[in-house]
Amino acid sequence: MELLDIDMTLPRRAFDLRATLSVGAETVALLGPSGAGKTSLLRTVAGLDRPSAGRITLGDEVWFDADRGLHLSAERRRLGYLPQDYGLFPHLTVAGNVRFAGKRDRPDLLERVGIAHLAAARPRQLSGGERQRVALARALARDPRVLLLDEPFAALDPITLQQVRDELADFLTGLHLPTLLVTHSFDDAALARRIGVIENGQLVQLATPTELLRAPANAMVAGLTGANVVAGTATPAGSGSTVLLAGGGELTSATPASGPVQIAIHPWELELDDPWTSALTDTVVSARHDRGGLLIRLTRFTVHIQPHGDGDGNPGIAQGAPVGLRAAPADVRVLPLSPADAR
Repeated sequence: MELLDIDMTLPRRAFDLRATLSVGAETVALLGPSGAGKTSLLRTVAGLDRPSAGRITLGDEVWFDADRGLHLSAERRRLGYLPQDYGLFPHLTVAGNVRFAGKRDRPDLLERVGIAHLAAARPRQLSGGERQRVALARALARDPRVLLLDEPFAALDPITLQQVRDELADFLTGLHLPTLLVTHSFDDAALARRIGVIENGQLVQLATPTELLRAPANAMVAGLTGANVVAGTATPAGSGSTVLLAGGGELTSATPASGPVQIAIHPWELELDDPWTSALTDTVVSARHDRGGLLIRLTRFTVHIQPHGDGDGNPGIAQGAPVGLRAAPADVRVLPLSPADAR
């Protein structure tokens, strides 16, 4: 197994992108907000951007070494690159697009990604999912040793997205290649074995999807996983703490804390309570069916519950109605304030 080792610094306008990361025969997702540096990291590995410092190697092969002044060009790096817009040539057929990258016909690849029957079609005749498969086959036509995927789901409609995401997850598992997948969606990133979260050019956390959900490094990471993040003030209470939330109300956490904090709690970890007796209340903005449950958007929180009956008879879920909220203390994660929030 070849190991992709990345240790680099790339100056950007707003910050220096710094990353240290090793990737084996696995998919590692790079997750973060727009402008965080995810695509720049991908371009650096591809040889399209040149770092100011560091070293990038694949096994015994050195792709970049600042101390030695060595920078292997993109053409000499055996990798497959799938850009956001797929970059297909509109005048070439499916087979022609793949042939262009591999310099020979690859009916085996068309069969492997399930588009052999579309060999004579042109990109304009294809659905979003089919175009993605063509782009993937083209990336694999170079027999790459590393695969780079930049927002591979961005061009897909919501109906197609889940099916294509599942298919790609299965396909990547069978490749056994070091793979980097850039995305701003936690749902997309969760198909990877590990997720590296990037904020302002820094790799702030590298963990499995489950670890990110359970123990986010900061409020930004928690927000990316879909958690509710609310500021508050913690007071020690027994072995944990009570957090008085901004906007009113309180929650109890199993984590000891004191002073200004932020709490993170996922929508499915909140339960509805009696608004007249609950220590935390909020107001319903909207409610809709989602993933077999009911997604309720409140003024400060989002809640995901299993509906009663047909979902329309849940008491207190009318728009503008007050609802109470409760949560298990173990699910109320207490996070330190970010420097920006502390000011």
